[in-house]
Amino acid sequence: MATEHEFPQAESIEPGDGRTVVVGLSGGVDSSVAALLLKQRGWRVVGMFMKNWEDDDDEEYCSSRQDLIDVMSIADHLGIDVEVVNFAKEYKERVFAEFLREYAAGRTPNPDVLCNSEIKFRAFLDHALTLGAEKIATGHYAGVRTDPAGSGRVQLLKAEDASKDQSYFLHRLNQAQLSKTLFPLASIYKREVRKIAAAAGLHVAVKKDSTGICFIGERPFKEFLMRYLPPQPGEIRALDDERVLGTHDGMTYHTIGQRKGLHIGGRKDGKGAASGEHEAWFVAAKDIARNILYVVQGHDHPALLRHDLKIDQLSWVAGEAPHPAWVYTAKTRYRQDDAACAISQIDGERCTLDFAEAQWAVTPGQSAVLYESRVCLGGGIIV
Repeated sequence: MATEHEFPQAESIEPGDGRTVVVGLSGGVDSSVAALLLKQRGWRVVGMFMKNWEDDDDEEYCSSRQDLIDVMSIADHLGIDVEVVNFAKEYKERVFAEFLREYAAGRTPNPDVLCNSEIKFRAFLDHALTLGAEKIATGHYAGVRTDPAGSGRVQLLKAEDASKDQSYFLHRLNQAQLSKTLFPLASIYKREVRKIAAAAGLHVAVKKDSTGICFIGERPFKEFLMRYLPPQPGEIRALDDERVLGTHDGMTYHTIGQRKGLHIGGRKDGKGAASGEHEAWFVAAKDIARNILYVVQGHDHPALLRHDLKIDQLSWVAGEAPHPAWVYTAKTRYRQDDAACAISQIDGERCTLDFAEAQWAVTPGQSAVLYESRVCLGGGIIV
């Protein structure tokens, strides 16, 4: 049995003392090791496999069939029970419908953010509680703790492994959700997770990480969107002088900062290679009313740089907004270094963020997430 091995990483996890925790098992190495470590810490572990997409559930893009086989194998190896649940209706109504609305409006949403708040930590949590669970757990790289300052609130933390940190995608979680959640991988590096899985005899130790849209999988994205949002061709123009450079298939399929897939080439001014005549074009703006996609030439064009931005649909982990005069850091997209910023004003469900250094390709629909050191404060949607 895998639990015969002792893994010192488990010592940082809250002891279970026989209490029940329901672990979201995806069939990957992260959730499998999360379940393993929780069992070692004395939790009664129950696995739950969520099926949330049914429109074209085939092996080419959506691996749920193989993932379920892996989950059942892992559960048998760990000696735990597994329940399979179907949240396809909830996913389509709460996540995918909003995903399509945002793209249809010319914005670029992040479905993983909404998927976490509405499915993995709402529908999943609600169902787990009906099974008598004290807590739920996932294989996310993030942390949770009670505020050491004594406020009694629960804080969301960055993971120790900065290269895998997923707190950005979890910033909409509230106090009720976080107070019931365990993140067993909070202080463990990914390379150690795979070593633990291998030492425990879990066959998923070398399984490739899943990518692509939450629960839908990795697939040709433009082709996928075209099934739901038909093409609406329009002009591609240079922002600086309104020259028509080409045509696009629809605003839906383009995002701010995009370089590839424009099919308009580079500048040819006859001044030689040193002049940068083939400098790349980037999407800089969208005129939704006229269906015009505006582009600029050069990565550091001023139109791609912003010192301030507005966010709405605010969601604060603590249940209230941070102090507006303090300096924080923020990410305006995942895989971005933290950038120093301040909240200049909060007006109901909207606020303004002012950055010390200009931010590149700020994109409406993406999330701007604020941090105070390792603590994730929350954030909102860029407008």
